Amino acid sequence: MTTLRLKKGQEKRLAAGHLWVFSNEIDIAVTPLKGIEPGEPVTVERANGQFLGFAYANPHSLISARIVSHQSNKPWDAALLSERLSTALELRTRMHAKPYYRWVHGEGDLLPGLIVDRYNDLLVVQLNTAGMERFKDDIVRALSKHDNVNHIVLRCDNAIRELEQLPLYRETALGEPPESLVIVENELEFKVPAELGQKTGWFYDHRDSRMALRKWVKGKRVLDLYTYLGAFGLNAATAGAESVLAIDSSEVAVTAANENAKANGLAGVFAAKQDDAVEAMRALFAAGELFDVVVLDPPAFIKKRKDRDAGMRHYQLNNRLAMRLLNPGGLLLSASCSQALDMHALQKVIQESKPKQSPGLQILEHHYQAADHPAHLSMAESLYLKGLLVKVL
Repeated sequence: MTTLRLKKGQEKRLAAGHLWVFSNEIDIAVTPLKGIEPGEPVTVERANGQFLGFAYANPHSLISARIVSHQSNKPWDAALLSERLSTALELRTRMHAKPYYRWVHGEGDLLPGLIVDRYNDLLVVQLNTAGMERFKDDIVRALSKHDNVNHIVLRCDNAIRELEQLPLYRETALGEPPESLVIVENELEFKVPAELGQKTGWFYDHRDSRMALRKWVKGKRVLDLYTYLGAFGLNAATAGAESVLAIDSSEVAVTAANENAKANGLAGVFAAKQDDAVEAMRALFAAGELFDVVVLDPPAFIKKRKDRDAGMRHYQLNNRLAMRLLNPGGLLLSASCSQALDMHALQKVIQESKPKQSPGLQILEHHYQAADHPAHLSMAESLYLKGLLVKVL
């Protein structure tokens, strides 16, 4: 197996459990990256030649290797892959009685670059790195051996693959997928039209936040911004909200959200409308509309470091406009899925966005990604989703 040796002093972060090896940490004078095939299994050594871990490499990526094992008797192969998939599945079946969850969450399950979302007997798989692409057939084979897996769809069109210099594609690896996905979450049923196709189709990561919202909305007027398929809004509606107005820029998403409301018997309470969220908030404010609860769950405004300043301005604008629409004592659930924005930074954004006439904000809840999206304790990057429920005093 090809070896990559670290420069002196570069092993501390990796020895503590971090899984990414950057190109500038490798002693290329001793172990050149040139000649390594993308996705090739490698051994990572400390500067003194001691074993540090098994990984797979990609000489074309800034993250030149991703560690998959720190045990010298467990190299990266089909057997270890199958073991990790089974371990991840066992964890999910302990959490969820029904087969609707994220089965594999990349680094959080010690399978960097691999995402598997489960929709009953259908699996939607993302192979985001050269290492996982190289093991594509082994992944499909290992997944298909598990009970009640009849369909496997590969959604390998994530922009992350471009950083790995990989082609973008979609294909069916097992069975014939249905025309639309059906999800059961928090006892609600959602249909995802095939043409939407955001990532794997659904965002399981906010499952716990949606359930937590329920206890705050009975008899309240709720605004759900960036609703997608109505998940937050329909959780509020089923928990006794007086009314829910949901906003999304996608006409297809809005149509699907309203259909989901009908399917769950909530059409009398829930209404989704197509509009840009920022423009909708401005129009609602101009019309004198006020709400008791506002849910603000925008897409990632910060995708790269260079986006941070512009992204922070987007978050501040959205939070400022959202809080203007609250009745006295109203609640804001503000979330961010930007990896580069941590909880402290989100708190600062919300604090700086509060109405001038308000004496302050009360933090009622901290929200993070659901347990089927486990974070790796040695990798702050893996704790990407965060949210705050605040009361505007």
